[in-house]
Amino acid sequence: METYRPNIGTPIAELDTPCLLVDLDAVEHNFRHIADTYRETTCKMRTHVKNLKTPVLAHMQMRAGGTVGGVCAAKVAEAEVMVEGGIDDVFIANQIVGRDKIARLCALAKQADMKVAIDDAQNLRDLSEMAQQHGANIGVVIEVDTSMSRAGIRDAEQGVALAQLATTLPGITFRGIMSHQTLPGRPDKETRQVEGRRYMQMCLDVKAAIEAAGMSMDIVSTGETWTYDVAADLPGVTEVEGGTYALMSSTYDYMDEFHLAAKILGTVISTPRPGVAIGDVGRRALASPGGVLPRVEGMPGVTVEALHEAHIVLRTDDPATLHIGDQFILHSGQQDIMVSRWDQMIAVRQGIVEAVWDLPARGCHH
Repeated sequence: METYRPNIGTPIAELDTPCLLVDLDAVEHNFRHIADTYRETTCKMRTHVKNLKTPVLAHMQMRAGGTVGGVCAAKVAEAEVMVEGGIDDVFIANQIVGRDKIARLCALAKQADMKVAIDDAQNLRDLSEMAQQHGANIGVVIEVDTSMSRAGIRDAEQGVALAQLATTLPGITFRGIMSHQTLPGRPDKETRQVEGRRYMQMCLDVKAAIEAAGMSMDIVSTGETWTYDVAADLPGVTEVEGGTYALMSSTYDYMDEFHLAAKILGTVISTPRPGVAIGDVGRRALASPGGVLPRVEGMPGVTVEALHEAHIVLRTDDPATLHIGDQFILHSGQQDIMVSRWDQMIAVRQGIVEAVWDLPARGCHH
C-alpha cells in the first residue's frame, strides 16, 4: 500500500485527513526563542527528540543556536536514528539494560559522543564489560531523582559511590549528573522559579558532594521546558533537556513565549443531530493521556465532547457551524505520544505545504 504524501504547494484545504501538521512559522519561532535565551549563557539546550522523531527538526534547532550541539533521546533506537541522521552528540537520558541494547549502544559510541543515564552499580559494570568487548567508550551520567519518583539515585552518598565506581571501570567515562523535574497544574512564573530552583538544587547538591570527593564532571543536565529559563540563570547547570517547547502542547499554554506548532487536521464526516459533528480523528491519531481532550483551533463555541478509536465527537453552540466536509484543527495536550503515531509530518507555512518529513524515530521502543 502506498503511503499518502501530498505535493509541495498543496493548500491545507486539499489535504487528505486526518494528518499531522507542523506550522513552520511557529516551530521556527520556538527555535529562535531558545537561541536568544541561551545566546549569552553558559547553560545551553540539549533538545529532546522524544516528540520531534526526525533529525530534520533537531538540525533546525542546532542551526538556530543556543544548543550544546547535540540531542537527548529516550531509547537506543531513537539514538540510532539521530546518529544515522548526522548528529554526533547524543545523550540517552535513560538506563540501558540488556546485552542487545548495550551492544547497540557500543556500536553508536564508535560513531558519536554517546552518553547514557545510570543509577545502579551492576548496570554500570555491565556497560563496562560490553564496552571492553566491543572496543568502545561510553560516557555515563548519574541520574538524580528530584521529583519524578521513578529512576535515579535518592541521595548524595549513592551518587558519590557510583561516580567513584565509574572512574575505575574500563570503557567508561564519568561525565556528570542529570535530573528531570515535574510540576503539576498551571504554575505561574514565580512558582516555576521557586520550585524549579528547589528541585535543581537537589541535583547540584549531588554535584557538590561528588566534586568534594575529588571527582570532576563536565555535564550537569537538568531542567526541561517548564524550567528552561530557570536553569539558564542557575550557576552550575550546563544543559537543559527540553522537549515539549519545540512543538508545544495545549497543557503548556501558560508559557505563551512558545507557540503551538504540531496539530492534527481533521474533517467532519457526520452531523447526526443538531449541535453535534463527528470527525475522522480518533485515538489512533491523537493522544489524550489522563483524559485531557484536545482543543479545537479557531472555532469559538466548538469543543471536544469525546474521543473514540477512529472518531471524535465535537459539540457546537451553533448547529450551523460545522457541516459534512468541513475541516477542523486540533491541539493535543501531549505531543510526544501524538507524533509517535504518525509516519510523516506535513510542514506548512501560511496554509501551504512546504515540506513533508518522514518520522523514522516514531515507534522506537527499544
